[in-house]
Amino acid sequence: MTDRRRRLPAVNALLDEARTAGLLAAAPRAVVVDAIRDTLAGARARGGEEPGTGWLDEIRRRLAERERRSLVSVINATGVVLHTNLGRAPLAKPAVRACVEATGYSALEYDLDEGERASRQRHTQRLLSEITGAEDGLVVNNAAAALLLVLNTLAEGGETIVSRGELVEIGGRFRIPEILEKSGSVLVEVGTTNRTRVADYEQAIGARTRCVLKVHRSNFRLTGFVAEATLTELVGLMGSRAVPVVHDVGSGLLLDLSPWGLTNEPLVQETIAAGALAVFSGDKLLGGPQAGIIVGAADHVQQLAANPLARALRPDKVTIAALEATLALYRDPEAARREIPVLAMLTEDSARLRRRARRLARRITGAATLPGDSAVGGGAYPGTSLPTTLVAVPTRSPDTFLAALRRHEPPVIARAGPEAVLLDVRTLRDDQFTAVVHAADAARHDADQH
Repeated sequence: MTDRRRRLPAVNALLDEARTAGLLAAAPRAVVVDAIRDTLAGARARGGEEPGTGWLDEIRRRLAERERRSLVSVINATGVVLHTNLGRAPLAKPAVRACVEATGYSALEYDLDEGERASRQRHTQRLLSEITGAEDGLVVNNAAAALLLVLNTLAEGGETIVSRGELVEIGGRFRIPEILEKSGSVLVEVGTTNRTRVADYEQAIGARTRCVLKVHRSNFRLTGFVAEATLTELVGLMGSRAVPVVHDVGSGLLLDLSPWGLTNEPLVQETIAAGALAVFSGDKLLGGPQAGIIVGAADHVQQLAANPLARALRPDKVTIAALEATLALYRDPEAARREIPVLAMLTEDSARLRRRARRLARRITGAATLPGDSAVGGGAYPGTSLPTTLVAVPTRSPDTFLAALRRHEPPVIARAGPEAVLLDVRTLRDDQFTAVVHAADAARHDADQH
C-alpha cells in the first residue's frame, strides 16, 4: 500500500497511457485531463490507493460520466400518466415531427405571403380560437407565467378577489398568494376554506377591484359541507362592473372524458362559454409541450400581448411547433383521443390492458399479472384511480431491482410492491416491451448478486 502511494502517477504519464489506449480520439484532451485529475483526486482520498480496476479503467469510467447526458429518454412503467418528474405529457408523433422541423430555420416570425415580419403567436391563435370558442389566445412558457402575466396586466396596483378555498399551492411550492404578490396586485380573500358564496364576492367589491380570480383545485378535492360560486354567477356579478373574471383551469382539458369515467375536471370550452378568461397548461391533459395558454376576449388578450412581460415569458420555436401540431389534432376529437398519447392512455380499454399485461408477463421469467390502479398525475383528476392490470416481477429486494432498472439503457422507471416490482402497461407502448424485458432480466441478475 505504501509503495503504491509513493508511486502515484503524474498527470502527463496517465495522459500518455490514455493516448495510447485511444481515449484522446474519443474525447477532447481537456476532458480527458479533467478525468485523470478526478481519478488522482479519488486515489488521494483513499490514501493513495490505486483504483481496483486500474488507472485506465477508472479514467474511462469518469470519462463516460462526463460525456453522458443527464436528460435522457426513459420508459415510464409506473402507470402515472402525467408524471411530472418524467416530463408530464409525451408528445404525439405529429408534434415530434414538428419539433424536428422547427429546429432549423423556420417561419417563426415571418409571413411567407407578405414577405415581412409577423407574430409567433399567429401559429396557435387561430387553432385556439377554433377549438375553445375564444376570440383570441396567447401562449407563454408555462401556466404560472400565464397567470402572472394576466394578473400583472389586468390588476397591477389594484385588488384581485379570490376565495379562501382556492388559495392553493401548485407544484414546486408556488402558491397563488405569492404569484399575486409578484404581479403587483393586492389579494382580497373572501369566504371560508370550505364555503364561498356569490354574496362574499359582492361584499368585497370596491373602487380598487380589478379582477376576480377563480382557481380550479386541480391537485386536491374539498368534500362534505362545501359550497362555491359558479363561474357563470361570477361573470354575471362582474359583467356590469367591467371587471374581468379569470379562471385558472389548470390541466387544459379540451375533450370531454366523462364517457371513460373521468369527471370533475373543467373543460376550457365551458370557461369560455361562461365569459371568463381561461388560463391553463399545455403539457397536462391537453397533451402538448410545456406552455402556459390564455384564451378569452380579444381586448383582454391584446392587453396581455402588449405587456413587456409577454416578451420575457414567450415560448421558443420548438414549443410553438409542438403546440400547433397538437392543437391541430383536436379538429377531429376521435383522432385526438387516438393520437395524443395522454388521451390514449387515459381512455384505454380495460380488456386491452389485461391482454397487453399478460403478453408482457409471459416474456419475463416468474412474472404474473394482478389487478391494480393507475394514476392520472400532473395535478389533474385528484383522487381518481384508473383500474389497470399490473405485471408483478417477484424479487426479494425491490429497491435493488428498481435501481438496476434505472441503470439500464434506456432506463425503466417502475414502482415497488411487496416482494415484487410492478410494471403498469398503461404507460408503456408495445414497442417498449422488448426493452422492458431486457431490463428486467438484467435487473434480476443484479438483485440476485446482492
